[in-house]
Amino acid sequence: MTEAPAYAVPALAEPAPAPENTVYLVASGDLRESANVAGWPTQVELERVLADAFAANGRKVVRANEVDPETGHGFISSQRMGLDVFATIPPDAPLVVAEAVWQYSHHVLAGLRTHRGPILTAANFAGDWPGLVGLLGLNAGLTKMGKDYSTVWTVDGTDVWFQDAVRSWVTTGRIEHDDAHVHALPELPPTPEKELGDALAAQLLREKAIIGVFDEGCMGMYNAIFDDELLNGIGIYKERLSQSALWAEMQRVSDDEADEVQRWLEDAGMTFRLGTDEATELTPAQLRWQHKMYVAALRIADDFGLDAVGIQYQQGLKDLSPASDLAEGLLNNVQRPPVRSRDGARVLWEGEAFPHFNEADEGVAVDALVTNRVWTAMGLDPATTLHDVRWGEECDGQFVWVFEISGSVPPSHLEGGYAGAEGWRQDPVFFPAGGSTINGVSKPGEIVWSRVYIADGILQVDLGRASVVALPEEETRRRKEATNPEWPIMHAVLHGVSRDQFMARHKANHLNVAYAPDAATADRALTAKAAFFAGLGMPVHLCGDTTLSR
Repeated sequence: MTEAPAYAVPALAEPAPAPENTVYLVASGDLRESANVAGWPTQVELERVLADAFAANGRKVVRANEVDPETGHGFISSQRMGLDVFATIPPDAPLVVAEAVWQYSHHVLAGLRTHRGPILTAANFAGDWPGLVGLLGLNAGLTKMGKDYSTVWTVDGTDVWFQDAVRSWVTTGRIEHDDAHVHALPELPPTPEKELGDALAAQLLREKAIIGVFDEGCMGMYNAIFDDELLNGIGIYKERLSQSALWAEMQRVSDDEADEVQRWLEDAGMTFRLGTDEATELTPAQLRWQHKMYVAALRIADDFGLDAVGIQYQQGLKDLSPASDLAEGLLNNVQRPPVRSRDGARVLWEGEAFPHFNEADEGVAVDALVTNRVWTAMGLDPATTLHDVRWGEECDGQFVWVFEISGSVPPSHLEGGYAGAEGWRQDPVFFPAGGSTINGVSKPGEIVWSRVYIADGILQVDLGRASVVALPEEETRRRKEATNPEWPIMHAVLHGVSRDQFMARHKANHLNVAYAPDAATADRALTAKAAFFAGLGMPVHLCGDTTLSR
């Protein structure tokens, strides 16, 4: 008789049952330990607010992992750590993901995907640390994966809305939000704008376009990675590029070429806050590398015939090179330093903005490509950029958002253009190799805002109108100091969308903006853009007060 083989069959323990009246809490953190350590006191305060709110409803909050005595914080700081932490959480337990800082969604992605109990994402509504930015990125990732969740935010835990929302989640497992501001795109009447949008969509579907991606998944943004099958269906294809290739190309750009970029910027009126300490100040050496990146990105784009490009930067390249933001903002601007092909025969994209999608966010890539083609066809300045949905407060009877991005704004968006742009050194906490931002205050005017995202397994888009407003100098300074003073700021008032409506609805940490010279032109541009997206077969959602939703 043959003896049965002795296989090492794993024995899986039965999951622990969920304790009564207990809510488990996890906090996804940054991959950069410097950011985790610096942001931990803010996280502690948010967790106190949440513990008090749940205690008022007879629930005890239990951290799924203790504070690490070596690091001094309790953030989940890697995907492996996330797997280990979630293995200890009863799969049917109510679970809160508390975010007071930026978070890498993939740290908790696997655990959230298979968790069976109700999930609540929660953030502090504050400017000093980007907790609500992290919340929106996480929410977008959960939406992309089709995972049900509820979400909540608060300034300090004392507002009745927050307390009622927590009570609703404790008793029903859900929080209902007001979405009355969202309208499906109606059938558009025949207008020049609809004709333009239809024609541009047909052109993209037939002729196709290529977006170059210098490595995907920046800062754990699962929501910013779009599958080829979805992109290909709207005529867009990826050229997968490596940041190592960008770094290698930067070595081939001469110092003289980089210095020409610097002279062009200074002649255009841009100023730089320079110092000598490489660790804490902006230096000419950092600027030279940034200019080499600008030249290298355009030459690689030329090599591959790209229609747009995105640089991840925050993993890997941040340890080699000064920040990508200066190059990115220049690329998105029509007036920018000329870059010649390697043989010197051509100026690359002369007199044109070359769409760049910051942080390799592929939702921004689709949006920037569409915006560039619509605005160019209408004879408008096609400069576009993403912003973090950073924070906001009431001012003179209206809610004014702070939209900020880490320095990559096109100068034409700023008051004074290049003359209103200042180069400040990036914060060493996030940018160890330094580099210059394009700092300034966005000019007052009319904008179209938008976001392309994945929901229900398909590409969708939200579109709306907003006004950029001028605030008193002291208020602008206060808002910059409350967030990141080295980054460009936009004071935005959304048309017909409240703070809480926007927070509950928006499916990304980013949104795209593009200016128009006046309100009527912005309305026409929104119509053409909506028609373009609809012509690609994408559901279009109008948010707030637009001429199409009245």
